Amino acid sequence: MTIAAFPYAMPLHGLVGGLLIGTAAAVFLLGSGRIAGVSGLFARATGIAPGRRDGAAALFIVALIGGAALVNVVSGPVEQTFMDNWPLLALGGVIVGFGTRMGSGCTSGHGVCGMSRLSPRSIVATLTFMTFGVLTVFAMRLMGLGG
Repeated sequence: MTIAAFPYAMPLHGLVGGLLIGTAAAVFLLGSGRIAGVSGLFARATGIAPGRRDGAAALFIVALIGGAALVNVVSGPVEQTFMDNWPLLALGGVIVGFGTRMGSGCTSGHGVCGMSRLSPRSIVATLTFMTFGVLTVFAMRLMGLGG
């Protein structure tokens, strides 16, 4: 496969972003003793999850949003392209939300934190959502719904 297959690839940006995500997850684990799975953090920060609200989780979510805003200010807005089918996007969001609760975590919890700890459950979860992500893109393109 040549680089021409990915004309908009930005490997240095991906490397820096990956290092920042890994560092944030490690700092959060060392500082709070909790895994930095964003869906779980959001649930604990908002009180959706059982138990009391978690201040460390809320701080992490605020820093996540603040970091994105800072990059937007420093680098300029990131160009985003979404499909125009809002009902389909909303359905996808609901399915992803259901999946994160059913799978006890999301891509950041299982894919970043769980895989780095060699958690068998996280390895299976990551393989599952990667497989279904690829199949979903393939099916959407067959139906003319993808880009």
